[in-house]
Amino acid sequence: MKTIDIHAHWYPEEWIRLFERDGPRESASLERTAEGGYRLKAKSITNAFDQRFVVVDERIKEMDKRKIDVHALSLTTPMVYWASPGLGLALSQAFNDAASAAHQKHPDRLLGLAMLPMQSPPHAIKELERVAKLPGMRGLYLSTNVNNEELDEKKFWDVYAKCEELGWTIFLHPVDTIGQDRTKKYYLKNLCGNPYDTGIAAAHLIFGGVLDRFEKLSFNLPHAGGTFPWLIGRWDHGSGVRPELKHMKKKPSEYLRRFSYDTIGHDDRINTALVRLVGADRVTLGSDYCFDMGLDDPLATVKRIKDVSQADCELIAGGNAAKLLRL
Repeated sequence: MKTIDIHAHWYPEEWIRLFERDGPRESASLERTAEGGYRLKAKSITNAFDQRFVVVDERIKEMDKRKIDVHALSLTTPMVYWASPGLGLALSQAFNDAASAAHQKHPDRLLGLAMLPMQSPPHAIKELERVAKLPGMRGLYLSTNVNNEELDEKKFWDVYAKCEELGWTIFLHPVDTIGQDRTKKYYLKNLCGNPYDTGIAAAHLIFGGVLDRFEKLSFNLPHAGGTFPWLIGRWDHGSGVRPELKHMKKKPSEYLRRFSYDTIGHDDRINTALVRLVGADRVTLGSDYCFDMGLDDPLATVKRIKDVSQADCELIAGGNAAKLLRL
């Protein structure tokens, strides 16, 4: 069975050039460092990365070292929502076209997760219809909020409907996280902000009725689900006593298996508990390639999960992702 990493980030050179050329008109900037790396800023969102995130052939070599057969390529911070609809569409198209081209160059090794300009749902729908026809594009990559608008907003539901129609999984990832004023120090924006924002996104999808309306739509959560799996008891209790949740027909815990989760828990106890809670068939291999907050040996992480059969290890290492990506 193929090993598939569903959490592997990539910045295509074409996307970088477009960002560098047109971004400054919209308060964005790109700096090329003396070491050959990059620093991006788009409004209040920043990120830094090096050539490992850009050069496809070098990525293939690293995948071989890690015994990873397939990367599902995804754009990460700052994504495209900070931009005007026109530039957001152009940046999305640049990433999507490059990801499809990368797949065609390495058809057995690389797939693409599409980026859409969600700040303008009409533009997003148009691009979704186009990108769904491109070779190698196998799902949607979406931030856990869109410019501080939550994912249960009805303006996004046409996108969800189209993804459901296509059979596409929506893969979530934080970008502009909650608690900015309180997470400035100690890299808390990532250490706390990323898992918090993922949990909040899951809450809106559940409490906001998205999962009820789109019963066949699948969502994948990064970083072992963030805070979501570990708050489920509190959510169940709250749904039974709080008037704000009287509309709920099912307990939140009944939605646990509507999501899938990656293995970036950074603690064998967390990953073991996650598998026990949601089932081995709902957990997927992830590395966060190749950030320092990721996993250098994601397969070793899977092998260390306790009380999991060889068959279940194979599901986590690739079988579950193959289903989500319709391989």
